[in-house]
Amino acid sequence: MLAINVKTEDWRRHLRPTARRLDELVHRIGGAGDRFLVVTRIPDLPDVFIQVWHETGGDYTLEHRDGAHDRHFQVLLDGPEAVVAAMLGWARLEDGWDAGLDWTLLDMGPAPEPAPELAPEDREQIEELVRGLLAGGYGTRGELAEAAEEYLVDGDRRPVSSEQARQLVDRLWLERVAEQAGWEGETDPERLTRAFAALEASGVTAREHFTCCRSCGQAEIGGAGSPGARGFAYFHTQCTDAAAAGHGLTLLYGGFDGSEETTAAIGREVVSALAEAGLRTDWSGDPGQGITVSPLDWRKRLVG
Repeated sequence: MLAINVKTEDWRRHLRPTARRLDELVHRIGGAGDRFLVVTRIPDLPDVFIQVWHETGGDYTLEHRDGAHDRHFQVLLDGPEAVVAAMLGWARLEDGWDAGLDWTLLDMGPAPEPAPELAPEDREQIEELVRGLLAGGYGTRGELAEAAEEYLVDGDRRPVSSEQARQLVDRLWLERVAEQAGWEGETDPERLTRAFAALEASGVTAREHFTCCRSCGQAEIGGAGSPGARGFAYFHTQCTDAAAAGHGLTLLYGGFDGSEETTAAIGREVVSALAEAGLRTDWSGDPGQGITVSPLDWRKRLVG
């Protein structure tokens, strides 16, 4: 799999696609509502991306930005094969991936002015919020910037502009990216993802960071998976916050037929899948009790 995130015109995300899947996506574009792909790295980095635009019957416009507003390049290509080759080279960080193409440096206009400094008390509150969201690990840079901009809104008072929020988030995001670069091996959140993938494959709808609370989760989990799912397991955003703060992770689970027997059976499947992935749980077997994953070292790598 490639360490990239591909977004389509309808803003669907294709995380870590294979080279074959990327090839399919490039060859597919051209029709109405499906004319471009935007590709970012995992983890996402500010001002680093590659993208392609194509309408049926026309050329392929391939662009990439190399870390700054004034390093935005474009080339026109007459077929998808050259686009796929360039995108694969970019995704794999191959030396000279951009060689042999007639790139043009685009004039993107004046660089954005640095945003004014935030008031110290506002900055401290926003930084605390963003660091907590970064520790949780599920938000994108855009989502974190939106949260930062809205956090201190009070009536007509909006102390944080969109540009101030973006710059603050990008700074803290890059700090976290540098920190996680020193992490070695599989982390507990990655073990959790592996366990959830196994549950999904076995007919149990399994969702991470799903909805804002238990009430919403219980109301929405039935529509989140395949119609033939036997049961479910998930944790909501408040559970994520607790795990990131070092308090373990509570999982909610159940059977779609509503019986205690099915719920208990799903609970046993969840505990087994977690154990197979190398995670310990605390659960009495009571279908009315949540499953706690503990101890848990919550080091979730950013995607973006």
